[in-house]
Amino acid sequence: MTESSTASSKTNKSLYTLWPIVGFVRPYTKRAIGAVIALVFVAAISLSIGQAVKLVIDEGFVAQSESQLAAAIGLMSVLIFLMAAGTFIRFYLMSWMGERVSADIRKAVFERLISLHPSYFEENLSGEIMSRLTTDTTLLQSIIGSSFSMALRSALTLVGGLVMLLITNIKLSLIVLSGIPFVLLPMVLFGRRVRSLSRKSQDSVADVGAYAGEIIQNIKIVQSYTREREEKIAFGDEVNAAFEIARKRIRQRASLIAVVILLVFTAISMMLWVGGTDVMRGNMSAGDLGAFVFYAIMVSMSLGTLSEVYGELQRAAGAAERLMELLSVEPQIKSPNKPQVLNVGSATSALEFNKLSFSYPSRPEQLALKNIQLNIKKGETIALVGPSGAGKTTLFELLERFYDPLEGEVRVFGCALKTLNIQAARQTIGLVPQQPILFSADVWHNIRYGRPEASDEEVQAAARQAHAHQFIQALPQGYGSFLGEQGVRLSGGQKQRIAIARAILKDPAILLLDEATSALDAESEQHVQAALNDLMKNRTTLIIAHRLSTVIHADRIVLLDNGCIVKVGTHLELLATSPLYKRLCDLQFRNG
Repeated sequence: MTESSTASSKTNKSLYTLWPIVGFVRPYTKRAIGAVIALVFVAAISLSIGQAVKLVIDEGFVAQSESQLAAAIGLMSVLIFLMAAGTFIRFYLMSWMGERVSADIRKAVFERLISLHPSYFEENLSGEIMSRLTTDTTLLQSIIGSSFSMALRSALTLVGGLVMLLITNIKLSLIVLSGIPFVLLPMVLFGRRVRSLSRKSQDSVADVGAYAGEIIQNIKIVQSYTREREEKIAFGDEVNAAFEIARKRIRQRASLIAVVILLVFTAISMMLWVGGTDVMRGNMSAGDLGAFVFYAIMVSMSLGTLSEVYGELQRAAGAAERLMELLSVEPQIKSPNKPQVLNVGSATSALEFNKLSFSYPSRPEQLALKNIQLNIKKGETIALVGPSGAGKTTLFELLERFYDPLEGEVRVFGCALKTLNIQAARQTIGLVPQQPILFSADVWHNIRYGRPEASDEEVQAAARQAHAHQFIQALPQGYGSFLGEQGVRLSGGQKQRIAIARAILKDPAILLLDEATSALDAESEQHVQAALNDLMKNRTTLIIAHRLSTVIHADRIVLLDNGCIVKVGTHLELLATSPLYKRLCDLQFRNG
């Protein structure tokens, strides 16, 4: 492939990456057409002002007629007023389009992100994803709302100005036209470099955001280990790296603008010398030269604007490329086109794990679960115990269908999990995680997250059952109290009770407890355990337990080790038959 063909393919790729944005503009076609009409109108009025300039010079200044001068200036004033009105309409409509399309892109990206499988977020930094959602969409908003309008307006005035130049004086026009290829060449050459550097610059800014977000999120660890100085230096290095890339991009854009200005005004200077000579020799009127200078300046300003906007479009191409990458990611976990209807009442088994094997996408060579075979009846309480890394949490994640197994299947109330609508299946499950997750909102929102349509009385009843009502009432605004990021204003035990209240409110058919009382003190644990015991009645419950004292009364205990089921039985049966279970019990109860 030749160098020219490579350059052409790169340019085409640049244009291609911006093309999908047109799809977001399409719903607002009427406004876009209105903006274009206003833009064409303004361009036409701008070109007409050149003729008004000619009248002012020839019929006013040269003819020494005050009445003709007044008429010419009056005409120019009307044209300027019309241009201002058209500019207002054009600016408003284009800015509205930019904001609206940017908001739609943000929504589309967020909707795609929220539907993606958890493994995607294991492989991609949250800070980089947020940079795409905010910085890149803001850049596109600027392009659609401002730069695109400037580019179209400049293109129209460029073409119109060139036509008027040819009409006014062909000889001078050829001088101006001879300089245009020299202007376009650096635009293409510098534009490619700007696009490449823009992509790198946006990636580096995303890295800065990701790094800062991680440090701020873990600020207690940073300060506890007195790593502030090292983190300041490391963050400074990230910022400087981003600045260096931005500096190179700015230098390329500045060079482009400077070269265009130099070439354009060199051509204008030559044109003025030739035109001035023709006026002095009587070959053209002063008004023609004035109009010609006006159109020449308009053409040069249009070229300058186009060169600047071209650099912005290259940046937008980089942003669009990053956003389209996100929008093109397909969720690996999807509902079937014709999902099976889940009938909880008619099933005899609540859960079945049939010959289940699984490995995480980030560790494909290491099986987290191996040939798991387990049948759980409705209303049964099952405890999952075993050393760390045995596969307990992995079973929960497969049950929630955050991942699909490599082999075997999960069945929920007699239906294969893959055949069910994901939302319908997850609605039957309530999860209380070991590390409670709270949102930056009030208590109402955090508990009602389990069932958004629940009344205030139902929320309070769930809080009472989770033994959370008393401390919630003591908060500054009660249930309306803002909890801060990740519930930072609550203690660990309080956060856990809010999470338990959320699960109680959801009233699921299957309850998953991942060491749900681990963050509670002894007194709170006693109260919450009593509440959980009431909640578990007539409900299928799976409990991940590290403290075996909390599960000795389970219907069955499933002992896992290295991704395999070692033994299944009651507490006493496992004590008698499983050396591993007996060792775990001895370690805990001896310490107790």
